[in-house]
Amino acid sequence: MILAGDIGGTKCTLTLFAEDGGKVRSSFRFRAPTRDFSGPAALLKAFLVKARGGGLPKLEIRAAAFGCAGAVVEGRVVTNNLPWIVESKILATSLGLEPDRTLLLNDLVAAAASLPHLSPADLLPLNDAVAQPRAPKALIAAGTGLGEALLFWDGSRYRIFPSEASLTDFAPRNDRELLLVQSLRQRMPRVCSEEVVSGRGFRAIHQIIFPGVQHPWFDDPAIDPAAKITQQALERSCSACVETVQIWTEAYGAEAGNMALRVLPFGGVYVAGGIALRILPKMKDGTFVRVFSDKAKLSRELARIPIYVVLNEDAPVLGAAYEALALVHQES
Repeated sequence: MILAGDIGGTKCTLTLFAEDGGKVRSSFRFRAPTRDFSGPAALLKAFLVKARGGGLPKLEIRAAAFGCAGAVVEGRVVTNNLPWIVESKILATSLGLEPDRTLLLNDLVAAAASLPHLSPADLLPLNDAVAQPRAPKALIAAGTGLGEALLFWDGSRYRIFPSEASLTDFAPRNDRELLLVQSLRQRMPRVCSEEVVSGRGFRAIHQIIFPGVQHPWFDDPAIDPAAKITQQALERSCSACVETVQIWTEAYGAEAGNMALRVLPFGGVYVAGGIALRILPKMKDGTFVRVFSDKAKLSRELARIPIYVVLNEDAPVLGAAYEALALVHQES
């Protein structure tokens, strides 16, 4: 068995895979809120209990890989989006594995590793552009935080490089975004892209741009403001929520376009993460694509980059599974 996981700031997904002819096949899946556990050891303990009770009493894990929300530095995740510390040696000890059989990845790197293994049904094109063979690719994903990863062809395959571009300074494009930055600047020493293009950005945009519209559920800790705002926007039951999602989607498209300027990913830009799936009708209405390519002299060129939404929410788990399988093949 191969164990793969996606450890995020909001939820964790762990899946056991069996190898089948060089491919992986899901055998058992476990998902739970991150806040339900005191740390990764407690998470894995609960998972193993569930797996053994779910028909896998003789559980033998050969290798494991985990995509985590944050930068992986010397076997440890550095992030503000996880409530506890994640280290590869803790994961290995909890599973009874050798350290070299346990891999810790940035979650966007894990998602990028899934791209060769996704089916056409897992991808939704947002434009009609055609990918250039062996050209760079890029992946961006907004959720609890914001992540980005880059893929470059090395002559035989794509190699994946992590990025912490979400911590670069947010660049306002218009008066509303300038007001947003000025207000956020009163709360924090600097405003990075992730403060706007992430789940927490919805509430910030709504309360700063529309201060006269204060929903009672803003003060309810049991309600996720991002989920409620996007729900009411899609239902068109709150005009401030509709405009909030418009502003947020434009900021997302602009950041994806900034990423594209740095990499020129004519092999494709892939938009992953739970928020894109939650606001899929908005992602499809042309706003994201329009703002993505609105980059002065290079606008026409960026419009030639194909953009896809990754519909498979477990893409990071799938990518981690294939990275774990590579560990097994490498040693054998």
